[in-house]
Amino acid sequence: MNALVLESKGVLKYCRVDEPEPFGKKPVLVRIAAVGVCGSDYLRFSRDKAYHYPLIMGHEFSAVVEEVPPNSKFTPWDRVAVFPLLPDYHDPLARIGEYAVSSDYDYFGSRRDGAFAERLYVPEDNLIPIPDSLPLLHAALVEPAAVALHGMRKIKLPPYATGLVIGCGSIGAFAAQWLTILGCSRVFAADVDPRKLEIMARLGFDVMDARQHDIVEAVMERTGQRGADCIVEASGLPITLIQALKSAAVFGQVVLLGDMAADVTLEASLLSTFIRHEVTLIGSWNSKMTPPGKSEWEMVIHHMCSDLQVAPLISHKITLQEGPQIFADVSERRIWYNKVVFVVSEEARAEAARLVDE
Repeated sequence: MNALVLESKGVLKYCRVDEPEPFGKKPVLVRIAAVGVCGSDYLRFSRDKAYHYPLIMGHEFSAVVEEVPPNSKFTPWDRVAVFPLLPDYHDPLARIGEYAVSSDYDYFGSRRDGAFAERLYVPEDNLIPIPDSLPLLHAALVEPAAVALHGMRKIKLPPYATGLVIGCGSIGAFAAQWLTILGCSRVFAADVDPRKLEIMARLGFDVMDARQHDIVEAVMERTGQRGADCIVEASGLPITLIQALKSAAVFGQVVLLGDMAADVTLEASLLSTFIRHEVTLIGSWNSKMTPPGKSEWEMVIHHMCSDLQVAPLISHKITLQEGPQIFADVSERRIWYNKVVFVVSEEARAEAARLVDE
């Protein structure tokens, strides 16, 4: 089959590889439909962040079932989203469904080969059915939408809450939408990228251009000097973390979704205000596909069929063959991009074409 293979730092090739081998409990062979490129994939490519080489990246993906083991709950042609984390069920935390914070796990696209390919074996328990009404292209982004939802569900929203999202990539854009869906009366979106801010404005958010305004001053001005009740830091930069903390209202809640790119130094006066205002700092990592019937992944799929918008976030719909070029262009900052999605299978390509026509 064909795949994108990261051979070493900065060396990504589209080439023939061996067919995948079954592994795990009740392995299901799936045909990759569409797969999103995560910010972590760019880091693996450009900054030597891969666990090993060679590596087939890709952990945000939808698929179509091709072959099933005996007594499977799935059948060929079923449409699925794929939870990329592979738990070690010997771990006590994994046994209660807290896979992402357990001591050890495997992971498609980082610790083992992932979905920048045509086919993959996936343990049956990692498959989540998706309805025919949800395009495979959009279902590839269930994973980042669930990561955003995981953090937002940790917030205890007060009545008439005001939200602030700093960083409007796909995770930030999903987080802002979740704040609205979960009950925030007003959500501000801040970024330095005018094209991302245009997207957020089209989605209905009150945008703040961080190139032209001091974010903290703008938040205070627009909230009558109260600050925001719920703040999402989705950039991973020291300056945006400090802005998030300074923007918090009394009893505010700050959720960290961005992985910090550098050390952060906090002034004593800021920490004093943080303490006196009883602000809560919340860490959030990955997402949960448990409990069955009430999981974050199922909630994402439900809302993607109604009020969670995906299409505006996708800047590029391309083939795997175009992968080496897009990674080089992003690494060298030759292009603007938001969310890049590889459209792999014939079903996904046909659906994507119909979406354009509509």
